[in-house]
Amino acid sequence: MSEPEARAEVERQHRVLEGWLSGSLPRTAFGEFADAHEPEFTLVGADGVVLGREELLAAVERGYGAAPDLRIAVSEVRLVAEAGPVLVVTFLERHEGAGGRARRATAVLVRAPGGGLRWRHLQETWVAGQRWNTA
Repeated sequence: MSEPEARAEVERQHRVLEGWLSGSLPRTAFGEFADAHEPEFTLVGADGVVLGREELLAAVERGYGAAPDLRIAVSEVRLVAEAGPVLVVTFLERHEGAGGRARRATAVLVRAPGGGLRWRHLQETWVAGQRWNTA
């Protein structure tokens, strides 16, 4: 049961991110993105830069509509570990469009007390030599 739940959350969050960055979602959608992240959230980006929750949210909020042709495809979602409320999931994320790149990611998700999953940590790694330039 947990792998489909984790897959659905990874896909949902990337749909919101795509809609935000492409500008196809209303600005009110930012709350959905922000609420999905635990206060302790950390991101280790593909370039090695570490961001906390507030830094990530500020960067994403500034990016509204910055990539109108952006399409994000998520595949190869796999639950690799589960312990109590914590799930660890890996996936392949492709940004399609001008300059599209791929990255492999490992995410730590936590079950929220009221239901659903929240993001605690995300580690990204560029996939060498793979680009998806469909624009």
